[in-house]
Amino acid sequence: MSHLMNTYGRLPVTFEKGEGVWLFDNHGEKYLDALSGVAVNGLGHAHPKLIQAINQQIAKLIHVSNIYHIREQELLADKLCEVSGMDKVFFCNSGCEANEASIKLARLYGHQRGVANPEIIVMEKSFHGRTLATLSATGNRKAQAGFEPLVSGFV
Repeated sequence: MSHLMNTYGRLPVTFEKGEGVWLFDNHGEKYLDALSGVAVNGLGHAHPKLIQAINQQIAKLIHVSNIYHIREQELLADKLCEVSGMDKVFFCNSGCEANEASIKLARLYGHQRGVANPEIIVMEKSFHGRTLATLSATGNRKAQAGFEPLVSGFV
């Protein structure tokens, strides 16, 4: 029996390693990673340059809070703003956190323009995360069942 919460309908495969776009299960079978780790492994698996960059960074510093200045974070923010034409960057730990930030920014934008109760349009059959606000924005009643009352402001 697994001690993991049953939050997903897990598929009957156990991946043990990856190389580039390929995943390998515990029986040596090869699979194309068509999901890119649910959109978080855009650089692929085990690329030598990525391994080198990660090893160099963790040899210096693994993590500090964003309450401090982090040189590499500033450099990446500069580059992202340069190529995107945007003015600011907000780094997030997950897609769910990014969606939560988007919800907050959209509501703040509405309030700053005098909208007392801003609403956000969401799509049916969508999925935005497992926090209460992102679950409320998810257009899937089955996923929302049992977590009421949901956060209001989504249509």
